[in-house]
Amino acid sequence: MTDHFIKNIEIKDFKCFDNFKAEGFARVNLIGGKNNLGKTAFMEACYVNTNSLSLRTFVWSLHSIKVRREFINLVDECEDGYEHVRVFIEQSNNIFVKTNINTIFFNIEDRAGVKKYFFEFNGDAVEVNVNDFSYDKGRPENSEFIDIFGFSNYEFHRNYSSVQKKDKEKQLDQILKDFDPRIDSFKIIDEIPQCKIGNKYLALTELGDGVRHLVAIVTSLYDSENGYLYVDEVENGIHYTALDNIWNIILKLSKELNVQVFATTHSKECIESFNRVQLKLKDKQSSYFELAKEKSTDKIFMSALSPSQLEYELSHEGKFRGE
Repeated sequence: MTDHFIKNIEIKDFKCFDNFKAEGFARVNLIGGKNNLGKTAFMEACYVNTNSLSLRTFVWSLHSIKVRREFINLVDECEDGYEHVRVFIEQSNNIFVKTNINTIFFNIEDRAGVKKYFFEFNGDAVEVNVNDFSYDKGRPENSEFIDIFGFSNYEFHRNYSSVQKKDKEKQLDQILKDFDPRIDSFKIIDEIPQCKIGNKYLALTELGDGVRHLVAIVTSLYDSENGYLYVDEVENGIHYTALDNIWNIILKLSKELNVQVFATTHSKECIESFNRVQLKLKDKQSSYFELAKEKSTDKIFMSALSPSQLEYELSHEGKFRGE
């Protein structure tokens, strides 16, 4: 059941990672560390690796993570879509990401005015002349990435379909009611995600960021069954008093649906909540990882803390904070 889980990873020439290795990943993995150490970039490398089973899904993965980073800059731009894709792909020249699941490599060569793309997926090599490359994208299945901007109505609609196909609408309604007792139910009406409060349906955008984030997480878990979910800043919009509820949902649903989860945080309260819930549930397939940098070499490394180690560090004012 867990054969698709990432257990180890090697990253070269991808954003802030020159030669990075880590191992010991579980079903649910929380990544902490100071700002600008590469928490999001680490998840993006995992995302590209697990999704790149073909040229089309490789292009989708690279393009989608770049669009998330450049969202604000792209809103007012009107450049051709394929030109955006080409630029984003070429910015990832020499990317190498190897896990126990997949090995991907991308390189650009320009010889005598002939430019070619070289790809490798799990040992299968592909060579394409840049003039013949279509830049077509194909969304991978069973994989979702929730960024700090949240979901569009289209993404909510798409993922809620997975809830409906599994006849889990009542479970989602109960999760929302536990989070906010005013909420009676959730529906997509006229393609707009809405919650019923009293006798009135309100658009999800009219409610707090916490409700929107919770719906994104739960529907994404259902959409990613037997796959992967990546959540950037998992505490985004969530009051610290509700974090235990969020982690309880993530740990239980990820186990039920066989989803490997990677999440980042900047919050000490989020780390404390994660540890508290994993200990309460006696979940042996959840782990906390801390990204740090060696002062002498500036090399980024990752350390895993067991639940007991994490509990000790938290109770003894350990140096890490997820800040």
